[in-house]
Amino acid sequence: MPERIVFVTPFADSSRMADSMAPPGFDFLNVAGGSPEYHAALADASYLVGFVSGLIQTELFAAAPNLKLVQVLSAGYDNADVEAARAAGVPVANNGGANSVAVSEHAVMLMLACARSLPWQHASVTGGRWTGNDTPRVFELRGKTLGIVGLGSIGKKVARLAQAFGMTVTYYDIRRLSEDQEDALGVRFRLLDEILEAADVVTLHVPLNESTHHLINADRLARMQASSILVNTSRGPVVDETALTEALTARRLFAAGLDVFNDEPPAPDNALFALDNVVLTPHLAGPTYESHEARIRNGFDNVQRVARGEAPLWVIPELG
Repeated sequence: MPERIVFVTPFADSSRMADSMAPPGFDFLNVAGGSPEYHAALADASYLVGFVSGLIQTELFAAAPNLKLVQVLSAGYDNADVEAARAAGVPVANNGGANSVAVSEHAVMLMLACARSLPWQHASVTGGRWTGNDTPRVFELRGKTLGIVGLGSIGKKVARLAQAFGMTVTYYDIRRLSEDQEDALGVRFRLLDEILEAADVVTLHVPLNESTHHLINADRLARMQASSILVNTSRGPVVDETALTEALTARRLFAAGLDVFNDEPPAPDNALFALDNVVLTPHLAGPTYESHEARIRNGFDNVQRVARGEAPLWVIPELG
C-alpha cells in the first residue's frame, strides 16, 4: 500500500500547485485542515505537509500514529507544540528558506517606502496636495547604515540587496559568522544595542520564541535615532507594538514598515492605522507565486527523502 501524504493549505493557489506537483507513488490527499476529511485521513498518514504549524499538537500525534514527518511550508512555527513532536519522535521541518527571496525583497520594499514617505506621497496626490520639492520627508538609502537582526537565509539576502543600494551593513545574530564569512558577505558584527544606536535602518529577521518575544521593547526603541526606520517581516510579537506606536506617535522614530502584528489580523481600531509614518502590509512578505511553488517543491522533495530512508532536511533546531 502506498504511503499517504496529507496536504493542508488555506491558499487556493498552493492547493492547485500541490495537486499538480504531488510526487507519484504516494496516496495523496489534499484536504482542509480541521475538516472531517482531514481527521479521517490522519489515521493512515505517513506525512503531513502544508501550512500546518498550528496543527502540531498532542492530538495530532495521537490521531496519526504512523507519521514519519511533519513538513511545514512556512518558515516560522511559533504556534507549534514542539515538545509534543519530540515526545512522539516525529521530525518537524520548515521550508528550507524557500521564501527567503520573497521576504528579503519585501523588507527592502518597506525600507524604501518608509525612507521615501510613500503613504504621505500617495495621500498628497490623492488629496490634491501637489507638494513639489518638499524634501525633508524623503531620504535615500545610499550611504545609510543598515542593521540586520538575525542573519539567516533571509538576512543574508537582505544584506546583498542593501549593498546594491550603497548601504553599509551591520548585523547581530546569536551565532556570529567567521571573519572570512563576514568579509565574503560584506557585513560587520555589532551587539544588538550597538546596532540600535547606530543604524539608520533596523530590519528584523528572527524566529519568535521566549528569547525574542518583545526583543524590541520600549528601552531598546529609546536607543534608536529619531531619524531611523524599523522594519519587521518576522513575527509581530518580536516588537512591543504598544511601545512602537508610542515612539512613532511622538516622532522618536522616523518610520516603521510592518508586515506582521501582535494580533493578526489587527483590530480595526489599532492605533497604528492612524499614523502617517508607518507602512503596513498584511503578512504578505513570504507568499508569492514563486515562493509557494518553491515551498511545495521543497516539501515534497523532503517527503521523498524520508520515503527513501534518508534523514529529512531543514529539521527545526529544537528537534535537530
